[in-house]
This record gives sequence, structure tokens and C-alpha cells, in this order.
Amino acid sequence: MPTPTSPENVLDPRTDPRRVLVAGEALIDVIRLGGTTREHPGGSPANVALGLARLGVATSFLTALGRDARGEAIAARLGEAGVTLLPESWSLPTTSSASATIEADGSATYEFDISWQLPQRIELPPVHHLHIGSISAFLAPGADRIEQLASELHREATISFDPNIRADLVGDRAEALARFERLAKLADIVKLSDEDALFLYPDQSADQAARAIAASGALVAVTRGSAGSLLTVGDTTVAIEPIVVQVVDTVGAGDSYMAALLAWFLGTGMGAMRDGSRAELASAGGYAARAAAITVSRAGAEPPTSDELGARQGR
Repeated sequence: MPTPTSPENVLDPRTDPRRVLVAGEALIDVIRLGGTTREHPGGSPANVALGLARLGVATSFLTALGRDARGEAIAARLGEAGVTLLPESWSLPTTSSASATIEADGSATYEFDISWQLPQRIELPPVHHLHIGSISAFLAPGADRIEQLASELHREATISFDPNIRADLVGDRAEALARFERLAKLADIVKLSDEDALFLYPDQSADQAARAIAASGALVAVTRGSAGSLLTVGDTTVAIEPIVVQVVDTVGAGDSYMAALLAWFLGTGMGAMRDGSRAELASAGGYAARAAAITVSRAGAEPPTSDELGARQGR
């Protein structure tokens, strides 16, 4: 069976049947590390769109940008990777930003200056799969539009969802949990970190939370940092071992994992995901873990290309 990195799965974006729409925030990451400050395009959904495009998946992106230098930088970076930015994305007076302070162990803490809204009238391209998540799935007023899109498209497209919880931005926890559960029930793939699981389900372990979410029929991935990850489908859970690398920072690691996991199942077929065989889950999780490992080994949210991931895969 060809993997997502093989030539058989890198198709012409104009005709690729795996066409993906990513909808969510794009912003500028202001990275503070060791007394230096640099700016870099980011935002979890934007990173996923970038990661998918670098893995050869035809990807369109719906976001909210301002016509300023930061917005143009984000658009240029995505465009260079082959992401199609929908014209409705130019909807803000100024582009949002997030300040990330990198600690000595490579972990990041964030502060946000973000506005999130989408127009009601959007001309969508053909969509085989919709990916949503992060701030845009919870922050008003745009979160309601994201939920509306997911409700409309789930009849004709598969859906993936990564809540990527930012506790300071999701508002009331009970309301955030209710929205998460509505979106998770529409999703075919739900990816969350162990910290997300703890916020949403503080009285359950990450494994218990994954099984509860998977009861609706979704594949659930739980990333656990240096402890690896878990993939759950139905009653089957597979633990994915971590890949040990020298960590530069963890910015974008979860997004690279999400993009690679999605690319895997888009390449092999969603039926392989729903079958839930341990071998298939292990292969998919290993592929996603390798993508995350490459990302943490270099500065910023820099997901791997298919060539890079293929090279690591072959070692």
C-alpha cells in the first residue's frame, strides 16, 4: 500500500480527490527566546494547512487576516507551500498575533492579541475533508460560523477537529466543553493533547477521555509530549512510543502531528481508520510522531515536507 509520502499519493492539487479545507485562525507568533525576539507566521489551523500542503495534500485555507505586513507574510508563506487562501480570508483591519515565551526546557507559554470572525457568505471550493480547531472553534463571534460550516459539510465531507485549548480564550469551561462535544460528534478524527483532555475532563484520565470521545465513532489521538501518544478507535487503543530528538522548541509540534495523521488517512483511505486494526493505527501514529519529532528539532512551527518525512521513515 503506498504511504502518503510516495509519488502515487502526491497528486495535482487541481484534481486531487483528497482536497482539504482548513478553517481557523492564522496569526503571527512573536517568539521570545534567550533575550531575542523574532516574528513568524503561525496559528494552529494555519500550521496544519501548511503541514498538509508540504505533505502533498491539496489544501485550501479559510481564515481572517488584515491587509498589513503580517497578513501578507502569512499569505506568502502558505502560498509558497501550495496552500490556496480563500479571498474571504481578508476580513480584519489588522492581523492577529500570539506572543510565545520559550523556556529553558523548550516549552512555550502564550499571550494573545486576536480577533476572530468570518463572513456569512463564503464561496467554498470542492471539499473532501474539513479540518477545524483551536482558538477559532471557541472564540466568538467566529466560532459559531465554524460550527455552522462543520454542520453543513459533515454530510458530504469527513471532518477532523483539534481543540488545542487555550484556557484564557475559550471562556467558561462548561460552555467550552459543550461546544467541544458538539463538534467532536461531527468529527471523524479528534486530536487533543493530554492538557486539553485534563481541561475538558478533569475527573478522567486521558485514556478514559479518549474512549468516551471515541464512543461517537471517531478516531481519537491524544498527544502526551515526551510520553508519546495514544490512538483510540472503538475499544482499541494503541500506544505510540515517543521519538527522542534534541528539542529546540515545541511550537507547532501538535499541528505537525495532526497534519501527518490526517495525511496518512487521506492517503490510505478513511476506511483504514475506521477498521481500527492495531497495525494500521501503529503505522499512522508512528508517521505522525516522526513529523512532530522533526518539527521540535528546529525552531518555530516548521512542519516537514514529504521528502523529509520519507527520509526519516527510511532510517
